[in-house]
This record gives sequence, structure tokens and C-alpha cells, in this order.
Amino acid sequence: MLDVIGLTPAEEELYRCLLQLTTARVDELVRRLRRPRAQVVEQVEALRAKGLVQPTDNDPDAPLRPTAPDVALGATLLRRQEDLEAARRRVTQLAEEYRSGLRRHHVDHLVEVIRGGRVLRDRLRDLQNSARNEVLWFCRANPLAMAGPENVEEFDALARGVSYRAIYERDLLLEPGALADLAKGVTAGEQARVLDRLPVRLAIVDARTAICPLVPDRDGGEPSAAVIGRSQLLDALLALFESHWRVATRLRLDDPLAATEGRRDEADDHPVDGYRPDADEARLLSLFVAGVPDKSIASQLGVSRRTVQRRLAELMDAAGVDTRPGLAFQVARRGWL
Repeated sequence: MLDVIGLTPAEEELYRCLLQLTTARVDELVRRLRRPRAQVVEQVEALRAKGLVQPTDNDPDAPLRPTAPDVALGATLLRRQEDLEAARRRVTQLAEEYRSGLRRHHVDHLVEVIRGGRVLRDRLRDLQNSARNEVLWFCRANPLAMAGPENVEEFDALARGVSYRAIYERDLLLEPGALADLAKGVTAGEQARVLDRLPVRLAIVDARTAICPLVPDRDGGEPSAAVIGRSQLLDALLALFESHWRVATRLRLDDPLAATEGRRDEADDHPVDGYRPDADEARLLSLFVAGVPDKSIASQLGVSRRTVQRRLAELMDAAGVDTRPGLAFQVARRGWL
């Protein structure tokens, strides 16, 4: 098993024998292992060179003592892990160079067509696992290949420093459990916004690869998608995302005080008795500004419709307005989301 770090099976067996004895001479190891003396001596020297047997004073008959395995092998394991990680990065770089070369010489490699929900789901997972900088999402209702709770790769990517920006369709927020699922992503570091409608489903990774379904949702049948490499088409999709990101409403599902700490905005210049929405109010306002009906807001927050209406009335009083459009305007002006 330890051959992956340069220890042969015979050396491992000898080392295990020495660990059991705690101390032994060469002749005792010869008897126990039933090996030729010259072979045992050679293997002992190999273990000593690897730091697994303590050095002796050039006495061939001196007792042999093992070194603690975590001390001797820990550094080797760490180096091997670093080597594997460096190799992984190199393979990723070479793969990108390979794709870049294909794109330069074969225009048909700019767009790859993939078919089937499983293939699409696997490609989305692979792209997120290889992400190094940023992942962009257009998330429409009724996912084709992968529902939000299935996308565990996002949390792994966020943990290693990849940023996520996602725009959700309003109808997606109406699905049971959707708000709780989105809150997990936001808590992990995702930036989330919402729009009434999105033109397409879209994922873009590191501004180098995009996946966009080809067949409209209403047509049904087996899903298919285009995998688009660096090109003017990809530039257009990036511009499409950014144009929608600018006008989308921010979803505040985390602690608004923590998110705005150290940030100066218009609300700092025009405070209303120092008022700032708490986390529950921020969630309510996110859904309200996104245009979610009161009944659906109540369902998502686990309260009654009357409670939603009462809380919105209280927020209108805090904002100094008496209409819902006025509240939406003040939410934006005061930076409450």
C-alpha cells in the first residue's frame, strides 16, 4: 500500500516487523522474515535512507530501532500531495492550451454540442470542479439537468475561493424549499440576485467556457446544450449576463449588518433614526422587491399572509412612505438590500 510513496512491499513488511519488535538485530529479522541475510541488510539500509530506521555507529550487529512513521513519512506524503496538485494544475493548463490550439485551427471546435441530462449534469460538475476564479449562472425555474440542492460542487468551489454570481428567475423562488436552499449558497459566499424573467439558461466558468441549452424548455424532449469556448460568441454571453446583473434585485438572505459593515452608501447620509432591517426583514424585502406575491412570501418564510402584510406596513412606516412602490424606492435609495 505504501508503494505510492516509494516503499516496496518487502520494505514495508520488514518495517512492520521492526515496529512489532521495537528493537531487533539483523539476524533476528532474517529468522523472522525467512529471507537471505544480504537481502535483509539491503532492505534495512533502504529503510534507513528513507528515515524509517534510526542510524547506528557503523556496527553491523547493533540493535535496529524504527523511527515513528508519522515523522518519517509525513513529509514524504506532503511532498507527494504537493507534486500531485502541481501535476493537476499542469494537466489543466495543458488541456487549455490544447483547446486553444484547436480553436485557432478548427473553428468547429468553438462550439461543442452535448445531449442528455446526465451528460449535461456531468459537464456542469466538471466545469465547476475546474473553476479557478468565477462562475456565473442564469438560473431559471424548473431545472433541466441539475436542481439547486444537487449542486454540491458550488460549495466546494466557494470553499477554495471561487466567486459565484447567480441570477434567479422570480418563479424559481416560489418553488417549495427554494429560499432555504438559496440561503445556504448565500451564507457560503454566493452573490444572488433575482429578475422577473431570464432569456436563457446559462453557466459561464472563468470567462472561458459557457454552457447554454439549445432547445427551448417548452419543446420538451431530450435536453441538449452548446459548450462554447473563448470566442466572440462567449463575449456576447458575458455581456448578456452583466447587463442583467446590473438591473437585477439583490437577494439578501444573510445578515445585512455583516454584509454592509465598512460599506458607505446613501443610507449613511440619510438615516431614519439609525434604522437598518434585520436579517428576517431583509429576506422579506428581497422577495417583496423581486415582485413575489404576499401569499408566496408567507409560504417561503413560514408565516401567515397577514403577518407579511403587517411587516411590510411596519417597514413602510420606518421608511416614511405610505405606498408599496414608495417602499420599493426607499429600499433601493437607502441601500437596505
